[in-house]
Amino acid sequence: MQKAYMTALCDLAQKDANVLSLLADSGTGYDELFRRYFPRQMLDFGIAEENMVAAAAGLASCGKIPFVYTAGAFLAYRSFEFIRDDICFQNKNVKLVGMGAGLSWSTLGVTHHTTEDLGALRALPNLTIFSPSCPREVEQVVKAAYEINGPVYIKIGMNNEPDVYGGESEFRVGRAVLLREGSGVCILTTGAVAAEVLGAAKLLEEDGISAAVLNYPTVAPFDADSVRDAAARYPALVTVEEHSITGGLGSAAAEVLAESGLAVRFRRIGLPGTFAQGYGTHEQVRAANGLDAAGICRQIRTILSAAR
Repeated sequence: MQKAYMTALCDLAQKDANVLSLLADSGTGYDELFRRYFPRQMLDFGIAEENMVAAAAGLASCGKIPFVYTAGAFLAYRSFEFIRDDICFQNKNVKLVGMGAGLSWSTLGVTHHTTEDLGALRALPNLTIFSPSCPREVEQVVKAAYEINGPVYIKIGMNNEPDVYGGESEFRVGRAVLLREGSGVCILTTGAVAAEVLGAAKLLEEDGISAAVLNYPTVAPFDADSVRDAAARYPALVTVEEHSITGGLGSAAAEVLAESGLAVRFRRIGLPGTFAQGYGTHEQVRAANGLDAAGICRQIRTILSAAR
C-alpha cells in the first residue's frame, strides 16, 4: 500500500505544484523517489508530529495541499488535539495519511498498533475518513482525497496487501462495495483485513454457509443505506475490523441499526475491549487475536450456531 500511495502522490505532485509531502522522520525508500523528483514539494519535520500537523494547517491556509504522512498511531493519537483544533475546526484542506493500519507494526507491539484511530477520529466534524483494503483502492482514495476541499484521514497498510477485487473496482466516496455475493450472512469489513475476510468466507462456504462480503473503503461519511439494505436482505450481519470493536466500523453499523429500529442478528469481531496480544509477523499477530481467515471463520461459526 505504501508504494501505491507514493505512486498516486507523485502523479498529483507532477500535475499540481501545490501538492506537498510532509514527513516526521518516517519516510521509506518510496519517499526518497518523491524527494528526487519533487525536492521543493517535500518537508521533513523530524520526530515532531504535532508540529507537522500544525504546520500543515498553516500551509493549507496559503493554498498548499499538504499530505501528512507518518505512523498512524503517532498521527491519530499524539497529534489528536492539533487535528481537531487546527485542521477540522478550521476546515483546512489537509490530508492525513497514517501508515501501518491495525496490527501492521506487529513486531513493535501495542505502542505502534493503530487499533483505536477510527474511534478517536470518527467523532471529529468535517473529517472524511478512508480505510482502503488494497493497493488499487489506495490509489483511488488518494486521488479522491485530492479532489475533496477539506480535511481527510487515510489509514493504509504496509505489508504487501493483496488485491481484493477480481475485476474492476467500484470505488465511490461514501459508498460500500460488495466484494462477494452470499445469502446466509453478510460480513461488513474495512481496511486491509478484507483479504482475510474473503478467505474466511471461502472457509465458511466449505461448511455450507454462504457469506456475502461488504467492504467499506469510506468510514466517514458512513454508508448507512448499505447497512439498512443488508439488514433487510440477510438473516445475520457481522462486522470484522482490525480495530477495537468500540468506535470503529462495528459501532458505526450498530448506530445505524439501533436508530433505524431494525431487528437483525448482529455481532462485531475485532479487538473486544482489549489491546492486541503477541508479537511477530503481521500474520502471526492476526492469528493470535483471531483476525486471520481461520479465526474469523471460527468466530462467525460460533455466532451463527448460538443464534439457532
